[in-house]
Amino acid sequence: MKRSQLPEMFYGAKRETFRNALMLRENMTEAEKILWSRLNKNQLGVRFRAQHPIDIFVVDFYCHTYKLIIEIDGEIHRYRKEYDQGRVAELQRLGLTVIRFTNKEIFSNIEKVMEEIMKYIHF
Repeated sequence: MKRSQLPEMFYGAKRETFRNALMLRENMTEAEKILWSRLNKNQLGVRFRAQHPIDIFVVDFYCHTYKLIIEIDGEIHRYRKEYDQGRVAELQRLGLTVIRFTNKEIFSNIEKVMEEIMKYIHF
């Protein structure tokens, strides 16, 4: 990757955010692993990155081509709705689209999740 691409893809993420992303990538949840098995290796015709640093955040999955972020919400997100809303607002301020799914959606109906993701990817 060329140095000129770095700021645009990472939106000024600092070294610490990159370290956090690596740790999260090495310790993905079961729901993240399931979705990643469907997103990786350009299976949808575009590249997704897992646990991608953006500004001060690490997002679960990111497609730079469509500036699309996919977040998977586990149980902890039930208690941090306000934080999540603020985080989404900050990411949208950067011109990014954020879609969210719950662990339950991933586990119970991955096909529906994939159909929903495809609505944001225009071939």
